[in-house]
Amino acid sequence: MKRTVLFWLLIGLFGYAVLPWHMTDAGFFSLEWLAGGASSSGLWLAMSGHWWLALIGVVFFAAIAVVLAMKSPVQRAKTTLWLAAFGLFWTAIQGLIIVRAGPRMFEGMLTGETIAAGQPGMGAGAAVCIAGLLFALTVSMSQTGKGRGDAFVVSMIGLIIALVGVFVFFPVMHILVRAFEVDGGYSLTSFFPRFFSSDIWGLRCLVTDRSCGVAINSVFLATLTGLGTTMLGLSFALIFTRTDFRAKKLLRILTVIPIITPPFVIGLALILLFGRNGSVTAFAADLFGLEKTRWLYGFWGVYIAQLLSFTPIAFLVLIGVVQGVSPSMEEASQTLDADRWQTFRYVSLPLMRPGLANAFLLGFIESLADFGNPLVLGSGYSVLSTDIFFAIVGSVADPAKAAVLAIALLTLTLSAFLLQRMWLGQKSYATITGKADSGQNASLSPMVKSLCYATALPWAALTAVVYSMILFGSFVKLWGYDHSFTFAHYIRAFGIDFTTGRLSGVAWDSYFTTLTISSIAAPLTAIVGLATAYLLVRQKFVGKDLFEFSTMLSFAIPGTVIGVSYIMAFNFPPIELTGTSIILIIVFVFRNMPVGVRGGIAAMSQLDKSLDEASITLGANSFTTVRRVILPLMGPAILAALTYSFVRAITSVSAVIFLVSAKHNMATSFIVGRVENGEFGLAIAYSAVLIVTMLAVILLLQLLVGSRRLRRTDRVQSAA
Repeated sequence: MKRTVLFWLLIGLFGYAVLPWHMTDAGFFSLEWLAGGASSSGLWLAMSGHWWLALIGVVFFAAIAVVLAMKSPVQRAKTTLWLAAFGLFWTAIQGLIIVRAGPRMFEGMLTGETIAAGQPGMGAGAAVCIAGLLFALTVSMSQTGKGRGDAFVVSMIGLIIALVGVFVFFPVMHILVRAFEVDGGYSLTSFFPRFFSSDIWGLRCLVTDRSCGVAINSVFLATLTGLGTTMLGLSFALIFTRTDFRAKKLLRILTVIPIITPPFVIGLALILLFGRNGSVTAFAADLFGLEKTRWLYGFWGVYIAQLLSFTPIAFLVLIGVVQGVSPSMEEASQTLDADRWQTFRYVSLPLMRPGLANAFLLGFIESLADFGNPLVLGSGYSVLSTDIFFAIVGSVADPAKAAVLAIALLTLTLSAFLLQRMWLGQKSYATITGKADSGQNASLSPMVKSLCYATALPWAALTAVVYSMILFGSFVKLWGYDHSFTFAHYIRAFGIDFTTGRLSGVAWDSYFTTLTISSIAAPLTAIVGLATAYLLVRQKFVGKDLFEFSTMLSFAIPGTVIGVSYIMAFNFPPIELTGTSIILIIVFVFRNMPVGVRGGIAAMSQLDKSLDEASITLGANSFTTVRRVILPLMGPAILAALTYSFVRAITSVSAVIFLVSAKHNMATSFIVGRVENGEFGLAIAYSAVLIVTMLAVILLLQLLVGSRRLRRTDRVQSAA
């Protein structure tokens, strides 16, 4: 432990004394910071008159001296802990107070030419310094007996709390505080009348022809979407794991395609199929003499689009849970003379409760936060996400109204979270232990199998039709009007000049930028999400419930609000990231992290703690246990986290629409620009290329991660 603390202190000292303390305009790898000046190391700046940075160096040298000199392990750990905590506090407070324009607080006390000149945002040196202090603090804390003395667990908790605090709470608070803003000031009393307004919570639709409040509309839509996506996801998971359906590979593709599509494309395809002048509508009108209507615009259109969009999320969560149900328990049920329906109803289904609850919660929150589908198809059916969007980017911007609506959205998310916890209760759902089992799951009863087919196959057929129309639209001149065959859209987007070897297509730049950023964000998202799930399932610590809800915070708020809050928080010191690729990576990691968390919780709830205990009893530490025992059994959860985070980084619109720059333009921003210019063919062609790209990456991830082998054979027990 002593050597570990010393190691992290030396790492932090290296960042302070060698690396650039502030961000450099030319970038870290330009090495211009080696020449000194404002971009030099913290030690150099401290020697140049920046006295507030000198105190950080004093903390490092004092902590190193304590580690080397003190003999009592407990006293040494406590002293180092307080020194590291003070170092973290001072590093944060000096960055918050002294900005580019000089001190923004205590101007009368903080005087002098050096302070008046201000300072830019923190750079690589500050980041390494903070990491060194943080891990020195967490390892020292474990030495005092916290976390049962497990340095790995305490350090992981400290790291995730710090990341969530900086990249979730810090930016979100910047916009939520606007809810209390009135005429340039702040008032607590004016918040409550606006929050409990009938426009938000009104129930007038129950007694009149008028619509309900926007929050009630959102709850109704989200509840039905959560139930529908969970039922469809479970049907697909049972078909894949408990039947001998021959077209499983084709069905698997159809369950993945909706999450790898830019949101507006599904809405556009539905309009061209079922809109007033859509293909199906026109065919039905000609064949049956039905009147053409606008039934698609409103609740039903948004609901169908959300079912198409979010069912794959439920499927990715549930397939690992269904695979994890122990065959031994099902065989024990049948041995006691239960038939296949009773076994499924009273044994298998209750053991799937964590997965069902998490799938519903994700579908519920996804529906609340979705604004692409309601924007295209909502018409008069208002929901919170679209109202927040128009409050921010409408003709008359009203950040205070957007903040009030965002708080209402968080209230709904918290309520769903608490109800889910109450439904799961304190029961154990562990079915995977170190003992061998028979290796054969019970087959489905004819009634359940028929219900699964009747539920999943029509949905798959509709998905196939919708995406056939999308593919068709990329090869015609103008979808819906001129169906002449052409490659012009693909050539314009992804053309190559073979004479010069130059990529002449207009979409290449955003395409490569998107792939690069998504490839970096996906593994980081999986690591942070699954590490958080491990802490929530396997560890006990103060404030765990609040910690779990905080991991869902960025997922619950619409992407537009997240994007605006990131601009407000990271457009000035101490953290200046606006216009860089780093801010895009960060927003993807913490926006998509909850899927990794919920999928990890659902899968890890089935792993008996005896596996961990056996590993630790044999001399392995927590890190080795996670790496050698838990991770190999988490294949579906890892695949779900990687898949979802990668494709969401590519298809996300709302979270990045305000964060992209000319240097770092994302694919969805490019597509939205083409749609605004009326270039639908180019936008659809680009979407088709993205779909093919993501399908290839998903198949590659499936090969790399592999499948989880829990028993001797995965063959379904025959009906006999």
